[in-house]
Parts: sequence; C-alpha cells; structure tokens
Amino acid sequence: MSLELDARQRAMLLEMGVTVWAPAPAAAPAAPPTNEAAPVTRPAPAATPARPAAQAAAAPPPTTRRQAPTQAAAPTPAAAMAQAGGLLLRPPIALYPQADPTATPPELGSGWLVLLESPTPAEPLAGDSGQLLDNMLRAMRLHRHPRCFVATLSQPQPGRPAEGEPPAAGLQQALTTLRPAMVLVLGLGAARVVLGSREPLGRLRASAHQLADGTPAVVSYDPAYLLRAPEAKAAAWIDLCRALALVRRQPGA
Repeated sequence: MSLELDARQRAMLLEMGVTVWAPAPAAAPAAPPTNEAAPVTRPAPAATPARPAAQAAAAPPPTTRRQAPTQAAAPTPAAAMAQAGGLLLRPPIALYPQADPTATPPELGSGWLVLLESPTPAEPLAGDSGQLLDNMLRAMRLHRHPRCFVATLSQPQPGRPAEGEPPAAGLQQALTTLRPAMVLVLGLGAARVVLGSREPLGRLRASAHQLADGTPAVVSYDPAYLLRAPEAKAAAWIDLCRALALVRRQPGA
C-alpha cells in the first residue's frame, strides 16, 4: 500500500527531513486539442514615410514672439508704505487728555502711539472694536497717561475729500512731533504699512521692531479681529506686556 502524496506534500516532508519513498505522481495527461482557431495577428500599420530632407530644410522653423522683459525699479521702503493698499494715515488723536500728568505711572514712559485700521477712524473708541481697544489700553493703565495717542489708517471714501496723508509721511511727522516711547501696531494691515514687511502676523508679533528713527514698535492683533476670535486675547495680552516691559527698561522710565 502506498501513500498518494501530491507535489506540495512531498516538498513539505523533504523540508522536514523525512525521506519519501513513495513514487512520484504520474504526470497529468495532456489537454485534448481544441477546435478553436488560432488568434489572427494583424500586420502593424505601415510607418509614415519621413519627409525628404530637401522639403524639411525648406520649411521655415516655427517662431515664437518673446516680449522683452521689463524690470521695474524696486520701490523704496517709504514708497512701499505710501502705496500699501492706498491707505491714508489720519493725524494722531489724544485718547485721554484729561489724565493728570502728575499721577501718570513713570514706568509708562514719555508717551505712546497706537496705529491701527478702524471702522470709525474719526472716533477710534466708538463701537464694539473701539470699546475693546479702550479696555486693552486701560488694562495697561494707559488711560492715566495724557500722552497716549492713536492714529488710524483708513481707505479714502469715494466722492469725498481725502482725509489724512500717505502713511510714510504721516508716521514720520507723528514720530517727530510726539516722540513716543513706544509705537503699538495693531493688525496685519497696519503692520505691513508701518514696517514695510510682507511677513505673516505671527512672525511680526514674535519680536520687537525699530522704526526708521529708532523708536521701538510692537505688533499685536487689532480689536476687530479679537472680537471675531476671542481665544486670541491671551496672546494679545502677552504682546501688550512685552511692549510695557520694553518701555520700563528704557532710561528714565
């Protein structure tokens, strides 16, 4: 009696070290011939004859019209700020002129200038965003400083006389007149206009800046954005504390 092992079983036994003496299975019978017709092989299409060399040489090569590149002169930083978004800078407004200068905390420095875009440029403390701005400045105790100013950036109204001047000239005049200890720049639009940078707001907030005359500046969120994203208020408060710390370290503060 012999075991009927297929090829797989024989291979497994050999792999285990078992000698198989059973005869190998008989080869399977050949498949009977079929009456199916063999597949017809179609001849490959004839290749398109190449154009004669003389004809190819006679045909003119295709031409493409290229416009000479024009290189515009890179704008200066002042021109870039003046042209940024077509914004105009209004003259600074004293926010708390009734504050007693003798009661102003000395660590607040000689004065502050706040720059931002405002939906109510003539009344920067009006509306919800203006109220939030007032709360932010009061938390910094700037309501006790008579030299806390705000200058708003706004788009010219069509059909109305433009109020304000290009940001570069307006900012330079404000810095020369007010000599603030700190410029607080609120919002991405204002930061790009003032600093002449295309960096995102996160990078602009990451460090302090210096304006052309050496005045320090700190960038943070604008009140309108904080109304839409209240979760960013904690980060904005960190920015305001950084500005206070920089002023506190100034000589004479």
